[in-house]
Amino acid sequence: MQADTPTPLLVLWDIDHTLIDAGTVARQAYAEAFRKATNLTLEQPWQFDGRTELAAATDALRAHGLDPDADLLDAFTDLLIAEHLDRAGDLVADGRALPGAADALTAVGAVPRVRQSVLTGNLYSLAVLKLEVFGLDRHIDFRLGAYGGDAFERADLPAHAFKRTERHLGHRHSGADTVIIGDTLRDIATAHAAGARIVAVATGTDSVAELRAAGADIVLPDLTDTCAVQHAVTEGRRPS
Repeated sequence: MQADTPTPLLVLWDIDHTLIDAGTVARQAYAEAFRKATNLTLEQPWQFDGRTELAAATDALRAHGLDPDADLLDAFTDLLIAEHLDRAGDLVADGRALPGAADALTAVGAVPRVRQSVLTGNLYSLAVLKLEVFGLDRHIDFRLGAYGGDAFERADLPAHAFKRTERHLGHRHSGADTVIIGDTLRDIATAHAAGARIVAVATGTDSVAELRAAGADIVLPDLTDTCAVQHAVTEGRRPS
């Protein structure tokens, strides 16, 4: 990329409880994948809470007295993908795109020199599935994202997205030209660790006050005010 070419603004969306509500399908898929991988019943509640799939799967195995070695972890995560794919129809029936999500993606995607992808705890295949079944994938460049199979800690995910922008766009992004949008305190901590701006939406379990206290640059109650979402993403951007 030429030195005088303006840097695109990289917008990285969280998925669950930011863009979609997956309903109860995930719990069913996790329980069945765990049973098939371990021959045990998943008795401890599956804790996701914005963590990566690697972290959540590892903790689930350990909570049941199992050693999460690479073979077992790989088998478990492969089964998670298979079980979700088998339930794609149930996901559509039981889940939903959150209000304003489609319009928000369209509006942000219309901003000149913005590239949109995801920064999510979901494995790559699950991220693609969840956005495709709700018709939210049109403005997402999945090549540029960071996923729950990339790292154990969510705060380590932005580095993977930046490597992918270098590979596919010819420019290695940094926090200075990145905006992360999510609903949890982990999203905020991840953005802070990367030096990125963070737009938080109170569509998960954390309230507006909690998100603001954690240091979000902008907090929105939801995505229904499309102009507010677009402004939040572009606010503070240096002119190209």
